[in-house]
Amino acid sequence: MPRYRLTLEYDGSGYNGFQAQTDQPTVQGAVERAITAFCGETVRVAAAGRTDTGVHATGQVIGVDLEKAWPARTVMNALNAHLVGEAVSVLHCVEAEPDWHARFSATGRSYLYRILNRAGPPALDKGKVWHIRKRMDEEAMHDAAQSLVGLHDFTTFRDVNCQSKSPVKTLDVARVFRNGDEIYLQFEARSFLHRQVRSMTGTLAEVGQGRWAVEDVAAALAAKDRAACGPVAPSDGLYLTGVSY
Repeated sequence: MPRYRLTLEYDGSGYNGFQAQTDQPTVQGAVERAITAFCGETVRVAAAGRTDTGVHATGQVIGVDLEKAWPARTVMNALNAHLVGEAVSVLHCVEAEPDWHARFSATGRSYLYRILNRAGPPALDKGKVWHIRKRMDEEAMHDAAQSLVGLHDFTTFRDVNCQSKSPVKTLDVARVFRNGDEIYLQFEARSFLHRQVRSMTGTLAEVGQGRWAVEDVAAALAAKDRAACGPVAPSDGLYLTGVSY
């Protein structure tokens, strides 16, 4: 059976996360219905990451096995035709090696969090950014974020329902910078704990608003206690931007 690797873009606002659910709209459900409509096959796709409700993607990667060998371009065009009406688009499709897996073959994942930092609320990007009116100190946020880089026990930034076997992860990149009225937070790692990025973002936002000192983030990490975490940032501003293999 040929295996295909597809890169997806989606607006997560109208979906109850990526993972398929019987009674809720999901990204996986939309894609699998499109596959059935295209070739008549009922399949289960594998994803590089199961994004939460309301989380977006510009570079989600999925894998799917089909019984018939189709040209990759045909698969992409056909799925996009059947995804009309959904907030999901296939950006790229290639045939993959038989032993490649969207999740287990991944060597890195990249996330972007967007904070709109201005007085006026978003009109065009409503549901796509976290709006914070108070002027934020992005340089202090970046300085605080550097204490998170490296191999650590991230229990403080781990959701209570996280199913990962260990809270120990290596965060390769934590970068915070301003882009006009927006503050971008970029995180890169091989893998992340459940809601780790939103937990780190919410904590760093406390620094940006002057409620936490830069040193408080390192102290929260060292506490290895979920109670030491700052508020969890909303899903609106989070994007899965890329997966490396």
